[in-house]
Amino acid sequence: MGLTRFLDDGCIEMDTNAVENAIRPIPLTRKNALFAGNDDGAVTWARMASLIGTCKLNGINPQAYLERVLDKILNGHMQDEIKSLMPWNFKPNGSKYS
Repeated sequence: MGLTRFLDDGCIEMDTNAVENAIRPIPLTRKNALFAGNDDGAVTWARMASLIGTCKLNGINPQAYLERVLDKILNGHMQDEIKSLMPWNFKPNGSKYS
């Protein structure tokens, strides 16, 4: 019954490739995090994984985002303006943040 259900409902996909591809990075990240070295390394790993995941959810190239943010920090970006460096404020084609 379950294998033919997609015939009755046109919204149901025949395979689960899209779902499998969407969740594949989660176990891979968890497996790679085992090699963080210590608790502080694991916290840093989790922060970076969260930041990269947020970039991907917002349709932003994580490498371009991190390069721009690190450049801003090195050039004296004010700490009280940290919200402007968040991924959802990133403008990939422009040179400024909103």
